[in-house]
Amino acid sequence: MLRVFSLLLLTLSFTAQSATLLVLGDSLSAGYQMAQNQAWPTFLSDELKHKGVEVETVNGSVSGDTTGNGLARLPQLLDQHQPDYVLIELGANDGLRGFPPNLIKQNLTQLINLSRDNGAEVILMQIQVPPNYGRRYTQSFEQLYPTLSEEKSVPLIPFFLAQIITDDSLMMQDGLHPKADAQPWIAEFVAENIAPIIKD
Repeated sequence: MLRVFSLLLLTLSFTAQSATLLVLGDSLSAGYQMAQNQAWPTFLSDELKHKGVEVETVNGSVSGDTTGNGLARLPQLLDQHQPDYVLIELGANDGLRGFPPNLIKQNLTQLINLSRDNGAEVILMQIQVPPNYGRRYTQSFEQLYPTLSEEKSVPLIPFFLAQIITDDSLMMQDGLHPKADAQPWIAEFVAENIAPIIKD
């Protein structure tokens, strides 16, 4: 009986110490045109566990969100979940709408600051957009992420969509959103990139 009780206390202690990762994103993380439990953040905790990292993942992504939308929602998400880590996957909708890179950078900076003020470590995902607005805009948009990463000392991970966007078997007909079949692969890709950051 004492042994069972000790094991129970150990389990409860381990659960209490498990870190929480909040994924703040748009349709690329929310699971566009699929059930939420099919989106890649659902599989992320298991993928991280395979790499020796115990993290509970909370998917705070909403399809269509811009950096401004994320900024409006983040305080409530931080208060509700008290995450140890925040993975920011935002900016694609800003780019598709031609928002000024300086505005996007300003919003991302506030997202980073809010997360840190709440005690969370921040991981930023590089975002890329189609060349709809010309080379100058596209380059300015893409460069703001490594620039912000350096300025704020935030780890930057690669954009998962860049790895599969030319694979018709994994992409929807709109050419912008991954299919359900791609979600486990994305989870593995993200886990591979963030596991060393969380372990540190």
